[in-house]
Amino acid sequence: MLKILLSGCNGAMGKVITNCVAERDDCEIVAGLDVNTTDNGFYPIFGSTDDINVKADVIIDFSHPSALSGVLKYALSTKTPAVISTTGLSEEQINSLQLASSQIPIFFSANMSLGVSLVSELVRKAASVLGNNFDIEIVEAHHNKKIDAPSGTALMLADSVSKGLEYQPVYEYNRHAKREKRTKNEIGIHAIRGGTIVGEHEVIFAGNDEIITVSHSARSKSVFAVGSINAAIYLSKKEPGMYSMKELVAES
Repeated sequence: MLKILLSGCNGAMGKVITNCVAERDDCEIVAGLDVNTTDNGFYPIFGSTDDINVKADVIIDFSHPSALSGVLKYALSTKTPAVISTTGLSEEQINSLQLASSQIPIFFSANMSLGVSLVSELVRKAASVLGNNFDIEIVEAHHNKKIDAPSGTALMLADSVSKGLEYQPVYEYNRHAKREKRTKNEIGIHAIRGGTIVGEHEVIFAGNDEIITVSHSARSKSVFAVGSINAAIYLSKKEPGMYSMKELVAES
């Protein structure tokens, strides 16, 4: 049975992952890591990586960008594969994941949903067919406590779109200024924050007299929890390197 160390265990996503793992028989959470060390009744919780005295096969990190350096340092020192599900990472932090992947297996994706991975491929194909003649807009919506905007998923979808285009697009974020004309190579990215929205992403291809929309709607956090657990099982069998949902889907 796969033994998991869950970073961010007392956060909203950590609680969902804990409940999902409790219903499975192929893995278990042997310890948690969180600044909030309140006992959850499932496993021991540590406030610092220095205090962890339990051996795990893989780490799932669903915490906060500020916790990444400590998690990564622990993963490297113990040679433990790590699934990094935390969003809002800086370019420097993503580079640190790349460096770490030369020593341990690292799984990193802006979105842990299988459906979003499929949408990413669909919009790349759509952009390759429609991109020269259609305007492209990306709209995303999340709950009012999400710390990053636009979302990592929106940026991932924008990157997929750009790979299907014959030109390098310019991204415009939440534009409000009045202007005369939209530029040809522009992709608009719009972020909405409100209520308890789990995650909505829509890529709009708007042409002359027709509109094509590719969208994904997450109705609960469990889709991300299941994705991160499956990623942990997948990663536990891998050699050092950088992995994502694309590789997991391709090898499933």
